[in-house]
Amino acid sequence: MARIYQTRDWHEQLSPSIEEMELLALEAYAHLPDEFRKLTGEIVIQMTEFPEEEIMDDLSLETPFDLLGLFEGRGIAERWNPATGEGPNRVTLYRRAILDYWAENEETLGDIITHVLIHEIGHHFGLSDDDMQKIEEAAP
Repeated sequence: MARIYQTRDWHEQLSPSIEEMELLALEAYAHLPDEFRKLTGEIVIQMTEFPEEEIMDDLSLETPFDLLGLFEGRGIAERWNPATGEGPNRVTLYRRAILDYWAENEETLGDIITHVLIHEIGHHFGLSDDDMQKIEEAAP
């Protein structure tokens, strides 16, 4: 017996733009537990296509698809101080690598973005994988 599946009309669908994915990331961050978001202090979340060449060299990446996100900033004891001229902590998400990962896995785009945000922030602040798993489970 043949199965009939209801499908979306993909003929006119495009992959999400940088702006759409950045909004998805900001929404995902806003729904993370308050205690977790307090770790970051002021934070900038941005989306770009790929990491810059300098980042690729610093991290010894073979391909720009090897990096989904990157945290840049200071830890809790080294909080941002406007008097120093340094900016706030920043997480950069890499659109093309995330889309590539999404195409190869059985996860929603929102779940992937949430996972990358939690892990980029969590690893920087010394959280364990178990701690981050609990945060992911608490996120809607």
